[in-house]
Amino acid sequence: MRCPFCANDDTQVKDSRPTEDNTAIRRRRYCPACGARFTTFERIQLRELTVVKKNGQRVPFDRDKLARSIHIATRKRPVEPERIERMINGIVRRLESSGESEIPSDTVGEMVMDALANLDQVAYVRFASVYRNFREAKDFEDFVGKLGGAHD
Repeated sequence: MRCPFCANDDTQVKDSRPTEDNTAIRRRRYCPACGARFTTFERIQLRELTVVKKNGQRVPFDRDKLARSIHIATRKRPVEPERIERMINGIVRRLESSGESEIPSDTVGEMVMDALANLDQVAYVRFASVYRNFREAKDFEDFVGKLGGAHD
């Protein structure tokens, strides 16, 4: 593993342990060249996934990109990080076990929307505003209006 600080190719693992939910291995690493310490995570990948974007472009599925978008939607919300991590792991597992190697970006977006709707309403609306490309306040009003009607 290359050191992220000095790019030395020879780093050492000092400690390995499973994450709390046992879905990854957390490794504490040390670089003998510069003395830096850093952490890496090793996860199971069942298959290589490709996301097919709306414009037809194909890009490799990026778990970190998925996690970033969810973390942005849930920022400053009263949601435990463990629940967010379980949600991300669940989405990735569903995608990997779908049997498809090419996944439309809409499928990923809808999975995130469904998961956020059950996790936190504000995060759900935040994500929807970007995913559905809201352009003005009326878009929010219409969406939240439908949201309120769904629970009556």
